[in-house]
Amino acid sequence: MRKLNRLLPVLVPALVLVLALVMRYYDPLSLLTNARLVIFDYYQRIQPRTYEPAPVRIVDIDDASLAKLKVQWPWPRTYVAQMVATLANAGAAVIAFDAVFAEPDRTSPASVASLWSTTTDLGHLKAELSALPDHDKVFADVVKQSNIVVTGFVLTDEKNDAKPVVRGTFANSGDNPRLFLKDYAGAVVNLPEIEQAAVGNGSFNFEPDSDLVLRRVPMVLRQGNTLYPSLAAEALRVAQGARTFIIKASGASGETSFGEHTGINNFKVGRYIVPTDRNGQMYIHYSEPVPSRYIPAWKVFSPDFDPKLVEGNIILVGTSAAGLRDLRPTPLSPVMPGVEAHAQAIEQILLGHYLTRPDWSEGAEWLFVLVLGGGLILLLRTAGALTSASVGALGIGGAFATSWYAYTKYLLLFDPVTPSLAAFVVYLSGMLIGYLRTEAEKRQVRGAFSQYLSPTLVEQLAADPSRLKLGGELREMTFLFCDVRGFTTISEQFKANPQGLTHLINQFLTPMTDIIMARLGTIDKYMGDCIMAFWNAPLDDPEHANHACESALTMFRGLDALNAKLRQEAEAEKRTFYPLNIGIGLNTGECVVGNMGSQQRFDYSVLGDAVNLASRLEGQSKNYGVGIVIGENTRAKAPDWAHLELDLIAVKGKKEAVRIFTLLGDRATRDSPEFTALAEVHDRMLRAYRGQQWPSTRQLIAECRDLDGRLSHLYDLYEERVEFYQVNPPGPDWDGVFVATSK
Repeated sequence: MRKLNRLLPVLVPALVLVLALVMRYYDPLSLLTNARLVIFDYYQRIQPRTYEPAPVRIVDIDDASLAKLKVQWPWPRTYVAQMVATLANAGAAVIAFDAVFAEPDRTSPASVASLWSTTTDLGHLKAELSALPDHDKVFADVVKQSNIVVTGFVLTDEKNDAKPVVRGTFANSGDNPRLFLKDYAGAVVNLPEIEQAAVGNGSFNFEPDSDLVLRRVPMVLRQGNTLYPSLAAEALRVAQGARTFIIKASGASGETSFGEHTGINNFKVGRYIVPTDRNGQMYIHYSEPVPSRYIPAWKVFSPDFDPKLVEGNIILVGTSAAGLRDLRPTPLSPVMPGVEAHAQAIEQILLGHYLTRPDWSEGAEWLFVLVLGGGLILLLRTAGALTSASVGALGIGGAFATSWYAYTKYLLLFDPVTPSLAAFVVYLSGMLIGYLRTEAEKRQVRGAFSQYLSPTLVEQLAADPSRLKLGGELREMTFLFCDVRGFTTISEQFKANPQGLTHLINQFLTPMTDIIMARLGTIDKYMGDCIMAFWNAPLDDPEHANHACESALTMFRGLDALNAKLRQEAEAEKRTFYPLNIGIGLNTGECVVGNMGSQQRFDYSVLGDAVNLASRLEGQSKNYGVGIVIGENTRAKAPDWAHLELDLIAVKGKKEAVRIFTLLGDRATRDSPEFTALAEVHDRMLRAYRGQQWPSTRQLIAECRDLDGRLSHLYDLYEERVEFYQVNPPGPDWDGVFVATSK
């Protein structure tokens, strides 16, 4: 068990580190992935890509174009054909549509004629309309003649029989790329005549992350066993006159994957090699919005349209109109037109500007987690919390600094979140184990010191160790001394059995201590069979005198129960039973309380005259034949108890006389008729005694004996004094003070 306890500070953080790695590998709720992506988003917001002019433009069907042209979307295909013709004649390199022409044009003459009712008056008009050219055919003819149009389609999760036309061919090296691509079940494709007329056909699908933010654009997609290029990739292929796309995946020549199927590495279109993630997607390094990237569609229809706006450019036709619902959230904007993602992807490819997360990045991150986490575990074991926290903070700061540097300098994306979280949880688990061990040690210390000090004092010292220093404070307190009567005689029984004597003392001290501490008392010390305790320190106790009186009376009741138990033990062991009897002294007064002793060793204790008097009063309990003797200050602070004055006495070692009392019971006793009668006669007896009225004193003593036989020893004492003073009168100046000659 001890060995396990020594190993826990290492084992628990190590298990936490393993758990962090498992969570990183599986990431069941995508929490780490999403956190990593959010950090990458912040990087782009802080330092987006600086826009550099590239031959890519967007013909934007925006709200202004819809308003100016006064034509409802979708436009008649003749309008679209006119736009294609204008762009082609202006010298556009490629025209790619971020839209799909899946249904016949509803504005075609034949479609309009079919809506008219068959009446005699309109029959000839319907025939004439039906003979006019079909708008879809007009558009298809223009597309074919231009020889630069790329149509778009969308793959869907809903199964159907639609199969988009593939214009380019695919080749691959390494693992089969289909292993890493989502398999779409169906598609929404263009009308056959339009699709056949185009020189290219690409998907404008996006695959946003779980938070729907668009961070990547796919280069290649899959439906069944068929591969399709994205709209951006197809536009680049057509622009270069290329035929084949080449996909390079793990296991290919020049790619190190250590036998693992890490996914797609890059995608080649013409002379451009595009680095991708394992799923064939390209990270977009977004730039801020640039107006020159857009050409409003209405300008294309304007008589003064400038051909230089599109000459030699790849033209993407899309929409930013709010009502057409092609707005996407990105790291830089909550509403960016989807067509711009294709445009920015093409810009980056043409500029050779790639934001990448290489396939070896995860391995590097895992290694960093292991080094940082393992280092923290060793440091927590050897160097302590502060050094470990400093190293952990440096490690976390280093992870973020390295990640930021890789982004700004090399356009590489490294995850700073997982190493930071791993370091944090490892440190936290280590600190938790340390905290639990410290608390266990504190509990052990509390348990040990609670045998000597009040639990409240132990808690205060645990909470505020600064109190463990020399010094004290002046307080009014109540003190209790308790001693066993005739302990020497009792000890003689155990000459041959010292362990038995120890057992007896422990049996006595334990319940007495419990009684005192249950009433907020603090045990100062044990002196053999004697107990010293006090109230109103270390915590404030306004009822300290009452609590002390209650404790003293309860101790006698506890003693009765203990004697009954000891009698049974003595009878079982066939030895003489000697009951335990105690005397208690209580006194209240101001004393200095605090840590007393030397710099090397000190105790929490008290100093003062009130303490010494309490000790003397306990000694006088035997002389007066009562169980409890209390000082005048205690009686004044606890007036609701059954008190009887014992004497006016100058205890041994004191010149000043003090008035002492005995404690006979609680308020119920005080208010009883028996005690009331006794108290009245007893007070008259003391007045007669101090007035040297010896016959009256004798008579009143006799009355007191009849009222309460428990105080017979006390009245014997006064009988002896009366006999002495009758023979040896004290003189006219006598004040009734008795000078004690013993403690």
